[in-house]
Amino acid sequence: MNTPYTLAVVGVGKIARDQHLPAIAANPGFALVAGASRNARLDEVRNYPDIESLLGTEVGLDAVSLCTPPQVRYAQARAALLAGKHVMLEKPPGASVSEVEALRMLARTMGRTLFATWHSRYASAVEPAREWLATRTIRAVDVRWKEDVRRWHPGQQWIWEPGGLGGFDPGINALSIVTRMLSRELILRSATLSVPADCATPIAAELDCSDADGVPVHAQFDWRHGPVEQWEIDVETNDGLLSISEGGKHLVIAGENVTLGPEREYASLYERFHWLIAHAADDVDVRPLRIVADAFLLGRRVEVEPFGH
Repeated sequence: MNTPYTLAVVGVGKIARDQHLPAIAANPGFALVAGASRNARLDEVRNYPDIESLLGTEVGLDAVSLCTPPQVRYAQARAALLAGKHVMLEKPPGASVSEVEALRMLARTMGRTLFATWHSRYASAVEPAREWLATRTIRAVDVRWKEDVRRWHPGQQWIWEPGGLGGFDPGINALSIVTRMLSRELILRSATLSVPADCATPIAAELDCSDADGVPVHAQFDWRHGPVEQWEIDVETNDGLLSISEGGKHLVIAGENVTLGPEREYASLYERFHWLIAHAADDVDVRPLRIVADAFLLGRRVEVEPFGH
């Protein structure tokens, strides 16, 4: 068996513990050897307070997985690439499109892998849906992506600050699915952003997009929804309606339930990261982030009631 790549996780928060650590533990291609976090520690590995001390000590480290908020990720990713490490980015890959593009160029200059992940693209419904849609005429797409922010991001202030995306943090998952499924460029036509009086980022948004042929894509994102999440995408085609629900766990095509494989989004991410490193490749798709950036440029802001942190 080939020697596994040594890996460090930077940013030991909820998403790292819930998703990244189990996926790494189940992947024989990676060996978790260190963690870096201001406020948390990992068991049975070496721990550091920040990425600078990590990189300064772990000189033989192969790769870094960044699970920190997007506002600080550019500096961390840049430092890791300059230190010769392969880098995996949680979604969204950065606070701006220009940051991610700069990291892409740096990674290629350094001969390192950069993987900007979109975990929802690895939901079990996405590839079967993409394959079915490839031979159909698409007439319209409707996205409803709604959940309760207090359940999924309790006490997290960074999401309400510039670069934190607000309700686009989950909404960008839907955009990552749509851009993958349709395999075409989407153009934002208009947007309405509902921004709490005490926040810098929206708690809800409504987007109208289209592709180059004018096929409409309508999306509604809302962080005030509950108690049951609504993660749904409907695609109207010449051969009937394709519907994804529960974030990609269920797929119905023309009224028939499609049997899907097991849920393994983050396991698939680390399999992909391993493949990219082994093949000296990168995977950096900024299309979902670009749509969000365009929404902040074109969107009409509507002030709504304070969030009340």
